[in-house]
Amino acid sequence: MSQTHVDDKVLGDEYEHDPVPLSKRRSTFSVSMVWLGFPMIITGAMTGSILVAGMGFQSALLAMIVGNLLMFAYVGSLGALGTARGHNFALLASASFGKKGYVFASGLLSTLLLGWYAVQTGITGNLMHTAFKFDYLTMTIAAGVLYLGITFVGIRGLHWIGMVSVPLFVVLGGWVALHSAGAAGWDKVLSYAGTQPALPMSFGIGLTIVVALFIDAGTVTADFNRWAADRKSSLIATACAFPVANLVAMLVGGVMTAALALPQPQPFGLDNMFGYLLAQNAPWLAVVAFVFLLCNLGSVCAHCLYNSAVGWSRIGNGRMRVFAVVLAAVGIAIAAANVWALFIPWLSLLGILVPPIGAILIADLYFVRPGAAIGADWRPRAFIAWGVGSLAAYATETMAPQLSTAVAAFIAAGACYFVLHIGSGAPVAAAAPSIKN
Repeated sequence: MSQTHVDDKVLGDEYEHDPVPLSKRRSTFSVSMVWLGFPMIITGAMTGSILVAGMGFQSALLAMIVGNLLMFAYVGSLGALGTARGHNFALLASASFGKKGYVFASGLLSTLLLGWYAVQTGITGNLMHTAFKFDYLTMTIAAGVLYLGITFVGIRGLHWIGMVSVPLFVVLGGWVALHSAGAAGWDKVLSYAGTQPALPMSFGIGLTIVVALFIDAGTVTADFNRWAADRKSSLIATACAFPVANLVAMLVGGVMTAALALPQPQPFGLDNMFGYLLAQNAPWLAVVAFVFLLCNLGSVCAHCLYNSAVGWSRIGNGRMRVFAVVLAAVGIAIAAANVWALFIPWLSLLGILVPPIGAILIADLYFVRPGAAIGADWRPRAFIAWGVGSLAAYATETMAPQLSTAVAAFIAAGACYFVLHIGSGAPVAAAAPSIKN
């Protein structure tokens, strides 16, 4: 039996190189579960803790709300493009950056997401070692292989891990937030000023942190939303992630941090909801926490590996599942070597390169050339705008850190693309994408 036959009849075709046919699209519930299971994770709670510790609860809450609404607009727009065409991100990028030029955009994002797979797998091993004294190497490799198994199933695997992970997070995260806040008092939580109230984190930096957490995965949203049946279904699924799931996750960590008011909280240690569950000293709760951690981080790892494998399979002209195995081996090796923490600043720095990509796709395929097909090998205007957006992000990061790097990059890239197009004398025509197959 051929690999293609197995994919089509047993596991399902992942349509790495072609549009997803309308007959193969999934229900609104299914695509929503795929998205719910991605940002509703312990890492999101850790991010909420960092924001509240740095900004104070009320300022952090505002940054979370604004950031998630911006993500809904950004991811929702890109997701609708994927739904309309049935294309994954690599195919969309081929229209805007060129048949050869797309490799740079898709390769960057696919590599970033592989890096996050390695980081999350390393976090799994580290937390298991810290909490239960399990061997770090053994737990990291075992977790990485488990997460690969979920990815190997394909879009169905992401649906089913979401079905397990999301209810667990809602129940356990909700209990952690309510229990910690109830013990400290909600007035204390709401008035919490952060660990350094005299020198708080600026709103712009907080907004960038919220956006940057999922800007890479949000940019390749077409990998997921191409499975939606129509635009309404696509937008509902996106809203389940941003603002709902991401905001819930951040609030769990933020409320807990404000309630505990630790002088120097360590969210990536045990000063998080996982550590809070273990601190109750109940054996049964420790078992639940163990299962929760594997399912929860398994969800985000499987999503990141899926995005990475879809992107590289397009570049390498192969099958998603083959690339998933190869890429997982690389990610597990990085995590097992216990150097995953070194990648976090690097991955965050490269994040300044990501928002311009999405801005260019939105400007090009919604306003400048709606309905444009994959044509030229290279599209220089897209690369010029990408460079301008990234330079604007770098300038903001170094000279005006109080502002949002991600927002500056998006605006600069989109504006540059428009200027280049108008300067060429070509007309600008807005048109909402229609479903094609």
